[in-house]
Amino acid sequence: MKAFLGAILAVLLGAQGSFANQVRIKDLVEFDGVRGNDLIGYGLVVGLNGTGDGLRNAPFTEEIMANVLERLGVNVTGEQFRPKNVAAVFVTAELPAFSRAGSKIDVNISAIGDAKSLLGGTLIMTPLNAADGQIYAVAQGTIIAGGASAEGDAATVVKGVPTAGTIPSGARVEREIEFELSSLTSLRLALRQADFTTAGRIEQAINRNFGKRVAVMLDSGTVQVDVTATNRRSTAHAIGEVENILVRPERKARVVVDQRSGTIVMGEDVRISRVAVSQGGLTLRIQEAPVAVQPNPFSEGETVVVPRTNVGLDADAGISLAEVPAGTSLSEVIAGLNALGVAPRDMIDILKSIKAAGALHAEFVVH
Repeated sequence: MKAFLGAILAVLLGAQGSFANQVRIKDLVEFDGVRGNDLIGYGLVVGLNGTGDGLRNAPFTEEIMANVLERLGVNVTGEQFRPKNVAAVFVTAELPAFSRAGSKIDVNISAIGDAKSLLGGTLIMTPLNAADGQIYAVAQGTIIAGGASAEGDAATVVKGVPTAGTIPSGARVEREIEFELSSLTSLRLALRQADFTTAGRIEQAINRNFGKRVAVMLDSGTVQVDVTATNRRSTAHAIGEVENILVRPERKARVVVDQRSGTIVMGEDVRISRVAVSQGGLTLRIQEAPVAVQPNPFSEGETVVVPRTNVGLDADAGISLAEVPAGTSLSEVIAGLNALGVAPRDMIDILKSIKAAGALHAEFVVH
């Protein structure tokens, strides 16, 4: 397993040094104004096989169901009904940029009551609102649940999350967001990872592509492009040309550690100063073996339990790395630790200690 992970790391580092240095601008920035919008709605899922909300615990489900039936011409005022095949849900979606009326988008469904499963249910017509309170889409369709559940008299088995699901292309856009891209005279590019060097390289690459100064770096996270100076037919044509320009991004030296899974991910620019590391472990064993002592025959004594404890303490020989040379890459140190058979969690402790000693020259992120 360690050899396999080492091979993957070598392939990734080799790819990074060959063709992955050049990245399209569209993979590094977000274009100002070209963004999606979040939608949310509240609706009902029907057709469940007895796995819906218990209306005694979720009275809001009964209220919205009564409202829906009244809109359809069915008067249920004062009636007592307790169906188990209905569940109240939240419906969420993202309205992509430049979505037009009539196009379809995916929606996510999540139960908010005590429903046990949404498997096989159908979402009835649910309006989806944006932050401004306007309705931009309407969702309806059969739910694809994300799990399954089975229940018996004495046991229950649940796999995945049956109370959440999706409806692919389950909402139809009814209202368009007004945004005149062609009216823009300048466009700002917002870097996903702010960096002065990367922003400067984007500015130089755009100016080199158009043969004149059309881009200027405003700060470490913003590059502004003068659309009118590009002499392209429209703003859309200028964006299409800009986003495919190749740039070599600059990244901070960073080490990311996930303590739960023992995963270590690092960049190629991570360096370590001259340092010596010694790592060992202690194994403590405690075993209880109580003994029952019986009284003599025909005596008035009582049985007594005498505690007996066996304690052992083993000290491993430890692992020593004597004076790692200055400027050594962290990947070389990790390879050496793997060769010595160091466990991933022990490796994480070693990296923490190297960082605390000031010898690890990188941002250290622990999850």
